[in-house]
Amino acid sequence: MAKIIGNLVPEDDYTHPLGTETNFNESMYFNFFDPDRKMGGFVRLGNRANEGRAEMTVALYRPDGTALFMFKRAEISNNDAFDAGGLRFDVLEPAQRLRTTYRGSVLDLADPRVLTDPKAAFTQNTPKKIAIDLVHEAVGPMYGGSKDSQESDRKAEEQFAKAHYEQHMAVRGTIELDGETIAISGHGLRDHSWGPRYWQAIASYEWLTMNFGPDLGLMVSVIRRDAENVRQGGVLIRGDELTPLVKAEVSAEYEDGTRFHRNVRAEVTTGDGEDLRIDGRVLGFIPLRNRRSGQTTQIGEGMTEWRLGDRVGYGLSEFLRTLDGDG
Repeated sequence: MAKIIGNLVPEDDYTHPLGTETNFNESMYFNFFDPDRKMGGFVRLGNRANEGRAEMTVALYRPDGTALFMFKRAEISNNDAFDAGGLRFDVLEPAQRLRTTYRGSVLDLADPRVLTDPKAAFTQNTPKKIAIDLVHEAVGPMYGGSKDSQESDRKAEEQFAKAHYEQHMAVRGTIELDGETIAISGHGLRDHSWGPRYWQAIASYEWLTMNFGPDLGLMVSVIRRDAENVRQGGVLIRGDELTPLVKAEVSAEYEDGTRFHRNVRAEVTTGDGEDLRIDGRVLGFIPLRNRRSGQTTQIGEGMTEWRLGDRVGYGLSEFLRTLDGDG
């Protein structure tokens, strides 16, 4: 079993008792990137059992810039499992091996930017059947915590992630589409959160995940609740050893006239005093959004090629921005 860092136990890989908060959310997320195929993606289930639904997302990036995508608000009545809308997560060995499967349909998007208008994307594109079957195995420690004291002190409607952990993973499996079976072999990152959550509880964040092989990975995070409340950090993973990041600055270049990032730079300092600069080039981009109570949160999801010295890796650059109105 992989090393566990923080106030976590292996059983945290399973679902937790359903809280009483209206916005109680328990979610798992997995991303994965095959460096040879230049193909990757992510899957997510967010159980909102007190709202009677789960948020289900499947997103796949292809090397030509096109994408496969599906989102559903699938009906659920409890928080007993991650199994909704055709997407399922199974714990094969806690803290070590998990399986993600999806049987359903995806939109084949020649230009993923059409998702800035989800209604148009879903009405103008014909769904295709797909089957995803991946096994994710730890290549680093499981790190995080079962309780964030800063979040716990806030009202439920102002919380974002009271309990949260992450882990770098190796990934192998298959994707079946249009009669073709595509073998996937690469790396990625998974996370697991539970507690009250509204996407609109924070102003913005940049979240960067990076894998340079089984021996080296990073996660960089900059979260802005407001102009005066900024949390920056992350981790450097070398094998089973974790070094926290005590400083993280993220800058980006954007496509003209958009919020779509195309190049990213992260400059970080570790707790050991090591300064690192990582440059990223976005290979594929998917714009997502979440609306609630007159506010729109935009989330730009970029499959990214990362360079750290002479190492080349892959991962995700996720930029969240909450706007004042409906965007």
